Amino acid sequence: MNQYRVYRFLMRTLHYAVLIALAIVVGFPIYWMLVVSITPAAEVYRWPLQLWPADPTLEHYRAVFTRQDLMVDRWFINSVVVSTIITVLCVFLSSLTAYGFARLEFPGRNTIFLLLLFTLMVPGQVTLIPVFLLVRSLGWLDTYHALIWPGAVSVFGVFLLRQFFTSVPKELEEAALMDGAGRFRIYWQIVLPLSRAAIVALTIFVFLGAWNDLFWPLVVLNSLELRTLPVGLTVLQGTYIQERALVMAGTVIASAPVLLFYAIFQRRIIQGVMLTGMGGR
Repeated sequence: MNQYRVYRFLMRTLHYAVLIALAIVVGFPIYWMLVVSITPAAEVYRWPLQLWPADPTLEHYRAVFTRQDLMVDRWFINSVVVSTIITVLCVFLSSLTAYGFARLEFPGRNTIFLLLLFTLMVPGQVTLIPVFLLVRSLGWLDTYHALIWPGAVSVFGVFLLRQFFTSVPKELEEAALMDGAGRFRIYWQIVLPLSRAAIVALTIFVFLGAWNDLFWPLVVLNSLELRTLPVGLTVLQGTYIQERALVMAGTVIASAPVLLFYAIFQRRIIQGVMLTGMGGR
């Protein structure tokens, strides 16, 4: 019995040691980014490295918001607005499409759904040029439309929600139909509330993907004032590459909302990962 307790104690200690080591490996770059951002410019390249600056300063953060060629406040607003609109449109359109595939009977339903699933195997780089040409032909280059509409629906979201909607008991919908409810009302007032876990998971994934997107906005935007925050901060990496503290301050500003988002919705994100893993069950 004592040997079993000792074994359990050693295994638990080993587990905690591994977790602490992984936490240090993952967390130290974030900590170092914050430290450099508050380090005076004259001390950034000092050797040996300091784990905490002797004279912390917020001058780099003030410079990020006050320099004429850095419109961080505008970029931040752009990111919030664009990410929010993409999330709302994507969740609504994907859930509406998923409900159609899950509950409506029409010719070729399974074939069309299978073709949609095949598109998940196509890399985004393959469709980049066709989508760009389509956006250009619509006159949307260098506008918010180019950022929003290509991400307004997600095949992955349709697949995830369709799998979840099929688990909703049909008896509830049949009772609603007998009471005179239409299909949209059933979708809006019955199916969506019962699928809250899947909706929240998709919302989190779509918002984080839209917020962190760099490549597509970099392709379709030219105006400095239309840039989102990840794209706008490329100005720092190109123009102020020697001012490492300034670059780190901008990076902290871009990363803070995502880290806060993860901290608040940590449990939901884990549930979402578990849910997407069981989506095809």
